[in-house]
Amino acid sequence: RSLHSLWKRMLASLLALILLLSLAACQAGGGSGNPYSGEKLPVLMYHHVVEDGQECNDMTVTVSRLREDLQWLKDNGYTTVLPRELAAGEALPEKPVLITFDDGYRSNYNLAFPIFQEFEAKMVISVMVYMQDNAASDFITWAMCQEMVDSGLIEIGSHTYLLHNLDERGGSFDPQGVNGVQRKPEESDGDFQARVLDDIQRSYDLIAEKLEVSPTFFAYPFGLTEPDADGLIRELFPVTAVTLPKTADLTGGLYDLPRHTVTMNKSLDSILNPPLKTVVKAKIKEFLGM
Repeated sequence: RSLHSLWKRMLASLLALILLLSLAACQAGGGSGNPYSGEKLPVLMYHHVVEDGQECNDMTVTVSRLREDLQWLKDNGYTTVLPRELAAGEALPEKPVLITFDDGYRSNYNLAFPIFQEFEAKMVISVMVYMQDNAASDFITWAMCQEMVDSGLIEIGSHTYLLHNLDERGGSFDPQGVNGVQRKPEESDGDFQARVLDDIQRSYDLIAEKLEVSPTFFAYPFGLTEPDADGLIRELFPVTAVTLPKTADLTGGLYDLPRHTVTMNKSLDSILNPPLKTVVKAKIKEFLGM
């Protein structure tokens, strides 16, 4: 029992130290001109929505689950925000949350959009622009994008044009290969420009042309960044996101915001209000750079 009490005191002391160091870092960045220094922003990542009773995987949630999530956010005082509002430096509500959908599945329009209208909630959908350019039947069309944008609730972001492994890999992650915007080994500057940078620029230009509004949000395919692509991406998009299960600290700016993946296996409450033990472990890993 005495060892257990000692362990609890050590954990509490370590957590207090980490929090003090985090506070000091926030205060140090307070004069940087960043309007969001010290602000925290949970970012939620969804993909595909299915009707109740259909089988789900880590990329899908049911209609009922999505509605339950939006109800939980409302009941717990959260207010949804959009990337363009962040990019403009608008004041954040007391409890902001950014809801993102990746890929641009047709279900985002058919199933998710009506629920967001019901709750007057906002979301950003990052599309693989090749799908709109080629009228792929399982993905939202430009007309659907326009209708959702016109509602004022939805923003369309980029998930690249063709770089989500939309080749023989069928959009899937290749654990042995180069994925998304990553540079191939020994790839020349010219080849990288043509394959990756021109693709990103094309996605931006088409969204701006078709919707008559410049996109402000970029979601990295598979959450993987690439130093040689970051310059262009940050030049085009003021807000970017990766995949990392923690709440974003906006003191560091609006690039590479971490996102919580939402699945049927974990409630939104457990994601946004994890138990103390989980918080301590995450803080220790972050402190140690793990």
